[in-house]
Amino acid sequence: MMVEDSHVETRIIEYRKRNADSAITGRGDELMAVALTDVLSDGLSMVYSFFEPGLEARSLGTFMILDHIARARRQGLPYVYLGYWIEGSKKMDYKGRFLPQQRLAPSGWLRVDASGEGLAEPQD
Repeated sequence: MMVEDSHVETRIIEYRKRNADSAITGRGDELMAVALTDVLSDGLSMVYSFFEPGLEARSLGTFMILDHIARARRQGLPYVYLGYWIEGSKKMDYKGRFLPQQRLAPSGWLRVDASGEGLAEPQD
């Protein structure tokens, strides 16, 4: 299995609706979203994530990124890798809002600053 045959620590993070006992048990009810996440030496890598299509209005993709940022901070990790992003893809557009970020272009890695403008020179 892909998750088990990896040289990095991989976690499956489930996001569930809270219920009356969630604060006590730490568990929720209905599964809303899942993130397959690799734990790297310098950050968390969101390898794959998905959510219940009927819950699109809840912005679960954005919520999962914000949760991963908080998880990385608690673990003392400086980066969260958002995974693939395809410009113009409606399903992936939310990833472009998290700035600054680095994007792989034909010329190499480019830093995109908080204004959304890409810097011309590749970043290491």
